[in-house]
Amino acid sequence: MVKEEKKAPKLRFNGYTNDWERKKLGDVAKITPGGTPSKNISNYWYPKEIPWLSSGEINKEIIFSTDDMISKEGFNNSSAKWIKQDSVLIALAGQGKTRGKVAINRIPLTTNQSIAGIEPSNEVYYKFLYHQLTKDYLKLRLVSSGDGSRGGLNKKLLNDYAVNLSSIDEQHKLGILLSRIDNTLQLHEDHLQFLHSFKSFLLQKMFFDNDIPPLLRFNKFTEKWNQCRLNDHTIVTMGQSPNSKNYTNNQTGKILVQGNADLYKNKVLKRVFTTEVTKTAVKNDILISVRAPVGDIARNQYESVVIGRGIASIKGNDFLYYQLEKMKNNGFWNKYIAGSTFESITGKDLKNTKIYTTNSDEERKIGNIFSSLTKIIQLQEHKIDSLKKLKQFLLQNMFI
Repeated sequence: MVKEEKKAPKLRFNGYTNDWERKKLGDVAKITPGGTPSKNISNYWYPKEIPWLSSGEINKEIIFSTDDMISKEGFNNSSAKWIKQDSVLIALAGQGKTRGKVAINRIPLTTNQSIAGIEPSNEVYYKFLYHQLTKDYLKLRLVSSGDGSRGGLNKKLLNDYAVNLSSIDEQHKLGILLSRIDNTLQLHEDHLQFLHSFKSFLLQKMFFDNDIPPLLRFNKFTEKWNQCRLNDHTIVTMGQSPNSKNYTNNQTGKILVQGNADLYKNKVLKRVFTTEVTKTAVKNDILISVRAPVGDIARNQYESVVIGRGIASIKGNDFLYYQLEKMKNNGFWNKYIAGSTFESITGKDLKNTKIYTTNSDEERKIGNIFSSLTKIIQLQEHKIDSLKKLKQFLLQNMFI
């Protein structure tokens, strides 16, 4: 037995003062590793009758259900066992950051050997356990790295893993609270995905697409759009990198926008500074990456920045900005970089790029709609970030 330690979290619901107990996971839950079907069974993936899960499918910290199936014959000839509904699933192995990820299964299922099921006893609420293991994700990865089986988790390590338990009533309150936050997060993320899809749809329909006129236009605008070279329409300035000896971390220097790494969420990221001024961009200039990856854009929000050879600046309104965004999304620049060992475009290619223009009133209306939609997306992203920070705060302060 693990020696019991009397502890309590920093933040608790009113009325709960009892100490939490530290116990081995194997003493309060049944660990069920997955298995492997016999490949001597020719149709073990057909007919599809029994839910089957692999570690790559635990890709989000949310309640999980699966559509993958294994046949009864294949299941009967495997080492896998049924894992009950409302158990916690944990990835024992996997690429990248998969190992140690957890999920809750909505339906009874079975898994391959890279996942184990954790079926809590009556003294553990499954949602509470899920959130505690979510909090312990990095700790679980460290535990697993000490094992001899290439750093993977296994049944023994999970059985010996220490968890902290409160009363079952407090566990219910905690589990339900955090699960509601998860559900709210998922709704906001779904809405964000819808906004991105809606914006992509409008970009496709409100701008020229492969020389096809826009399919959606505001009322009373019927005149033909014009095609021209970018350089004939506006001023394009190719960047020039300062000497690296003049780079500095001192923020009294000029902000240096050297390449894609200095563009973040359509804004300039203050990352590197320089004491040497070569080419510059001023406030509201469009900045476009001309080296790997090509075509990413941002608005310069600072009075003046130095642009290096991975960046070009373009004078332009919102209509041009979102036209360039649409071109990037459609893979427009791929034709310039095909076959190149280093992904880039020349100043000549950029300046000769064909764009479309219309009258200033229509350009303003189109620019305004995308500018407003982008602000809505940014607000939605901020809500999601705030919810994630709230969840992380609660995980750190309502658990031991």
